[in-house]
Amino acid sequence: MPKIMPCLWIDDRIEEMVNFYVKTFKDAEIHKVDRYPDGRVLTITFRLRDQEFMALNGGPQFKFTEAISFTVDCDGQEEVDYLWDTLVADGGEESQCAWLKDKYGLSWQIVPRQLTQALAGSDRAGAGRAMQAMFQMKKIIVADIEKAYAGR
Repeated sequence: MPKIMPCLWIDDRIEEMVNFYVKTFKDAEIHKVDRYPDGRVLTITFRLRDQEFMALNGGPQFKFTEAISFTVDCDGQEEVDYLWDTLVADGGEESQCAWLKDKYGLSWQIVPRQLTQALAGSDRAGAGRAMQAMFQMKKIIVADIEKAYAGR
């Protein structure tokens, strides 16, 4: 068990939510399911890529907020498009600058490596242009970030 593991408080849709995430992230698996005495799911421990999570079926008292989000490092536009489109489907919401909220209310940042590289690039003027381009986007478009960094 990892030393620090996020615990996601969810209502009775716990199995639906975890199965959605495990299906969405190709390198993912469910590790353990614990149940209340009445048979309902209490917790599910699962992994998305290299991050362990616990989902807790705690009831409707608490909702996710944008105060917590999970950043996903993506390798190019194809991965960004797949994750973005999948996570906003069926009631999710797009936000600005790579942020979105999925249909369960959990916030994600879908960030291509090319954006991170441009923002940290040695050409500080190019990094500034890339940042300004990012501010105009919801889903990050890699080609537009690269053009802005290059000054085209």
